[in-house]
Amino acid sequence: MPETLRGCEYCGGDLPVMHRSDRRFCSNSHRVLAARARKREREAALAAGQQARIPAELTSRPRWVRHVNKVPLRTDGRFASVTDPSSWSDFAAASASNTGDGAGFVLTAGDGFVVIDLDHAVEAGRVLPWAQRIVDRLPSTYMERGRSGTGLHLWFRGAVPHGRRIRRDELAVEVYSDRRYIIVGDRVPGTPLSLAELPDAAGLVASL
Repeated sequence: MPETLRGCEYCGGDLPVMHRSDRRFCSNSHRVLAARARKREREAALAAGQQARIPAELTSRPRWVRHVNKVPLRTDGRFASVTDPSSWSDFAAASASNTGDGAGFVLTAGDGFVVIDLDHAVEAGRVLPWAQRIVDRLPSTYMERGRSGTGLHLWFRGAVPHGRRIRRDELAVEVYSDRRYIIVGDRVPGTPLSLAELPDAAGLVASL
């Protein structure tokens, strides 16, 4: 049987009259463009998957940066600042970027978000008792495992007048709502995909 005629996989145009049987594109430039298109599709699929695991309250805001060694970066690799909105990106751009080690969200007072960071709260996959007592006192909310695998981030709608660190015995807590970026980790299974209200965040922190 005669060979079925095929066209360029990128533009649909004719392949050269003389070509190898496994040729797929009419030119090298279209081969390169097709590879770039496949890369964009993979990045879009990855971003969509990540977005499905992060509350829309966060992904809808252009507060995203990249990071390396806990230093915030722009998507192009230059240094970012937690006080310079021009150095931040939207979620799609930050999640698609290969700069650094991952993405982070910049907290600003105008958004009204507060993060309670429980440091060294997980051991051998289990939440330690001191951390579990704090989690149990708080409303059920979006919670993620930190990149280290041993910390927990609890996200709320609320505010504190200034950041605070608490170190006492095994207790290791940090609380922020402004001029700080939080490295976004993996959502703890079973926790809500939304942020709960924490109207008296400052009072609660003071009571720890």
